Amino acid sequence: MIRIDGKEVFTDLGELVDPGHTALLLIDMQHDFVDPRGLFGGLGIDLSMYEATRPRLAYLLAAAREHGVLVVHVQNTALPGRRSDSPAQLRFNMRMHEAAQQSGTPLTYTLPGTPGHEFVPDLAPEAGELVVPKYRSSGFWGTNLEQILRSNGVKTVVVGGCTTEGCVESTARDAMFSDHYVVVAEDCVGSDDKAQHEASMFLMRHRFDMAGADDIAAVWSRGSRPREEG
Repeated sequence: MIRIDGKEVFTDLGELVDPGHTALLLIDMQHDFVDPRGLFGGLGIDLSMYEATRPRLAYLLAAAREHGVLVVHVQNTALPGRRSDSPAQLRFNMRMHEAAQQSGTPLTYTLPGTPGHEFVPDLAPEAGELVVPKYRSSGFWGTNLEQILRSNGVKTVVVGGCTTEGCVESTARDAMFSDHYVVVAEDCVGSDDKAQHEASMFLMRHRFDMAGADDIAAVWSRGSRPREEG
């Protein structure tokens, strides 16, 4: 920790991810995005990166649960009839998924009530864990995520999930803009586009702290608190 103009600033991983003031944000680990049987997998989109990142994120999730870290599952959601999509959002969707579109129609995914909206089993919420639906890339935009974090004294968010260059980076940026420390779990984020993943990681390394799941879990193990039963 250092002091700058009277303000104490965390500087090492132990301070940053102390389990007493840290939340783990799992971004969009849903069938449509990361399961080969979901929408993207059915379109032939390359989901191979998730074969490596899903077990790492599951390991980090287990560590968070064991050591009393607040867990928040962020769930991408689309209202039926595209009622959650403005014209600008539809244009954004079309540009983002241009290669996978059929007949120039924006993709429709993560509709409530469909299997694609559900979390994959290895990263599904346990009873009592928080789920925050979102309708834009960032987990903060138009949601109650910030209220949840502040209500629980969270200073740092550890971010994992998908996609690196999209919802992960958007959520990380908004977390920082909301005055939270941000640690990206670098082996727990992935994308269906390796080039965009690497570009995003290059940018985020210059803005946020990065740490692997093993190092984060080790800090939690040293500073754990008893888990409260929900």
